[in-house]
Amino acid sequence: MMEISYCRRRLLCRTTAAAIAAAVVLGFWPLLFQSSARAQSAKRTGATPDAAPGKPKPFARRIVQGGLTVDFQLEHQNPKQLQTAEFREGDDVSFSFKLQDSATGSPLSGLNPAAWLTLVRKGDETGQKGCIERVQALLGGGLLARAELDLNIYHVLALNADATITVVDPLFGYGSTKLLALIQLKSPGEDWAITSDQKRLFVSMPAVNQVAVIDTGSWSVVANIEVGPGPARMALQPDEAYLWVSCGTNAQSGVAVISLEQMKTVARITTGKGRQEMAFSDDSRFAFVTNKDDGVVSVIDVRKLAKKKDIPVGSNPASIAFSKLAQAVYVSSEGGTITAISSPKHEVIARIKSEPGLGLIKFAPGDRLGFILNTASNTVYILDAALNRIVQKADSDKGPDQLAFSSKIAYVRHLGSEIVHMIPLNEVGKEGKPVPVVDFPGGQNPFGKTSRPSLADSIVPAAEGNAVLVANPADRAIYYYQEGMAAPMGNFSNYGREPRAVMIVDRSLREKTPGAYLSVARLPQAGSYKLVLFINSPRVVECIDLTIESNPEQAESSPPRIEPLTTQTSVEAGKEIHMSFKITDPATGKPIAGLKDVVALTFAVGVWQDRRFAEDLGGGVYSLRVTPPGPAIYNVYLSCASLRLTYKQVATFEAKSEK
Repeated sequence: MMEISYCRRRLLCRTTAAAIAAAVVLGFWPLLFQSSARAQSAKRTGATPDAAPGKPKPFARRIVQGGLTVDFQLEHQNPKQLQTAEFREGDDVSFSFKLQDSATGSPLSGLNPAAWLTLVRKGDETGQKGCIERVQALLGGGLLARAELDLNIYHVLALNADATITVVDPLFGYGSTKLLALIQLKSPGEDWAITSDQKRLFVSMPAVNQVAVIDTGSWSVVANIEVGPGPARMALQPDEAYLWVSCGTNAQSGVAVISLEQMKTVARITTGKGRQEMAFSDDSRFAFVTNKDDGVVSVIDVRKLAKKKDIPVGSNPASIAFSKLAQAVYVSSEGGTITAISSPKHEVIARIKSEPGLGLIKFAPGDRLGFILNTASNTVYILDAALNRIVQKADSDKGPDQLAFSSKIAYVRHLGSEIVHMIPLNEVGKEGKPVPVVDFPGGQNPFGKTSRPSLADSIVPAAEGNAVLVANPADRAIYYYQEGMAAPMGNFSNYGREPRAVMIVDRSLREKTPGAYLSVARLPQAGSYKLVLFINSPRVVECIDLTIESNPEQAESSPPRIEPLTTQTSVEAGKEIHMSFKITDPATGKPIAGLKDVVALTFAVGVWQDRRFAEDLGGGVYSLRVTPPGPAIYNVYLSCASLRLTYKQVATFEAKSEK
């Protein structure tokens, strides 16, 4: 379990949620009456810039507190919804906050605003006092103090050895995790790719010759696309018009091309024999595909979706990367050659000799310095694309095989050990100079100790930019390392599954331009909400009323809504906990009573589970009584065959040892 805090919420960086909560308690209440008075005088207006003719104005509010002016705007993102004045459940929207100094009008950068959308329930405290209480609860991170929509988090996804993807909130409760979803695939995934807006995730499944399409709003598989035999490596071209998938047999291979607009395979292009790796020109006009057994790179015209030519690159090309600075693709071959190919001219411009055993090649930020790993000789080479030669090399650990970059550091993973090497980027590119290397342990077992190796990355940058997440399959855990530390700050369990790869889906508010912060999300179920805004310094605490309307089109196909009614978040191990839930029809909003097949599954992963029927209390309310046997974090799921409801997580609680 994770007993650290890292930046799930930007304002919580490098401090614990509990410490922030304590600061809030100490800091807010003395200011309560001041805040209330200030709230009364705060300027709020619905004024917005003139909308285009025929287009409804976005929902907008202005807040003035503590010398800070906040202009909030809620806008539709889906073109089909742009002509709709109301905001409905399931709508894709943008939340934008423009922060400026009230006196000068100057934009204010680096303020890290936090925002949540919380459902208004009967009996909630109102006014500014209620708003402060909401912020306290949200920052405290209690097990049931959850927002219906959190605009400050990132989610961690693990591609598992079985046919699942786990989706977790890595800072939930008291240093634990929250299993947000367990996505079931048709077969184990091999590689994955996600769109830049992070709405669609694609996973190749070689055993069924398909690519799964996952909606990250609902964390559900919405389609399975046929692509041909053995789909493996995947890559999105820069403009994201097409997703490219390597597939085929050892005798003859190629790529399948999926149109993201049509969400179907629009071309299958034969390239050559052996495994494929892919890179693209930055204008998305050409795709470059390696063919390992043939020793060539196929150049494909993207507009025609046809192969243009093959370029010899040496024996067993292993990896390919594009450098925007050099306007060239670089191919590393196991035979020991790095071949540079001009992107616009499609001809070889350099062949750089090295040692046999070359593997992965990636360019560091800036696209000038390429890092090439040699798994056989345990070496890292630094290539200068401006000079087209290797300018440095560094000794590495056993079997370097993966690379990740932050803005300051290159991280190198190894198959034969649990050690991750770190190379400071400001010390590379200096021809003839030694390369400094430091390390940290990324778990207890070597990274190569896995039942199913994956092409996807198992080490990725964290959302805050100065940290990485490292999946260790044998440990069945994901580790969090922050730059400057001697060891990972903590780790969290993957719920008993073997994580072969890890990915970040970032939901947090980002500063797009000076003083302008934006997040895109999908609106939750219909109801009355408070948009809760918190800025630590200068102090702003504000709640904006927002109504989300029902969507009849969505309600017809939506599962029943389950509202937890329990407020208890912890219990003594061995003592009974009583939980209740209300089930309503999403189309009518009316409670669904009289169900006899509501099944509750309560479990602590790998420790204990209990499955029983929930008791019908009438009025759509169902109850569950369960006694956790020992200290652990327990998850509660409900299912109901008559409603076609598969197991849906509805609660989490903590059982503690008797003091």
